[in-house]
Amino acid sequence: MEKEARPRILVYQAVGFLSVIGLAWLDDRLSLSKLILGDDPVLPQFHASLLEVLFALVVWLLVSGATRRMLARMKYLEGFMRVCAWCRRIDYRGRWMPFEEFLQQGFDTPTTHGICEECLIREKKAAERARLKRLQSASGDAARPA
Repeated sequence: MEKEARPRILVYQAVGFLSVIGLAWLDDRLSLSKLILGDDPVLPQFHASLLEVLFALVVWLLVSGATRRMLARMKYLEGFMRVCAWCRRIDYRGRWMPFEEFLQQGFDTPTTHGICEECLIREKKAAERARLKRLQSASGDAARPA
């Protein structure tokens, strides 16, 4: 099975969080805050910057995990096959089609007709009831005077 492409939302998330981490690191190394905001008498504190990066990394991991779980749940729910409750046609790629056609298109599987044991027993009983009813009806007609 071909490996699935990573959803775009995870890529955007990763780029966003890595940008935040990268800016925090650049701010510490190049003193971007001094360049942008002017000279500040307080010396850059590496430990504070490292703590900010670690905090951003933890938030990223939490958000990424929640997003992955949500996407997995959506994929699971979208994987359900929709079947019409009345005619039993299948919704496949936005088109309603007979089950046999779905098997041919979706799985390239030829189909033929058959009958399961339960349906065979049920249909034999129904056929026997219909035969007995016809016999009773025919014998009742023969007994009536013309």
